[in-house]
Amino acid sequence: MDGYFYAILIVGLVSTIMCVVAGLMKKAPNDPTIFSVLAVELVLVVYLVGSIVRVAMGEQMAGEAWEFWGYLIVALMIPLGAVYWAILERTRWSNFVLAAVGITALVMAARMNQIWY
Repeated sequence: MDGYFYAILIVGLVSTIMCVVAGLMKKAPNDPTIFSVLAVELVLVVYLVGSIVRVAMGEQMAGEAWEFWGYLIVALMIPLGAVYWAILERTRWSNFVLAAVGITALVMAARMNQIWY
């Protein structure tokens, strides 16, 4: 596991916990929950840039490159879709959709690590 995975682990779990708690408190999506998901997106963008740099420097993946990049592109789209959902549907249930982002990004990052190493 590398630093990118641990960054997604921490930010993703904090985001998920914040969103679940907000949903259980029957609150609509607010700035803290939406920004926590955007923080997950930011960490994924850093992962993207870091991966591009690593490949440009000649580092090789153990697995299939198309699979790695596919996971990363989909992982980058998920937070944007969840935030869009939360903005359109301002109910407490949107916080649970936002909560799924952190866990999903974490699982996808674990798989990307397996592919890379």
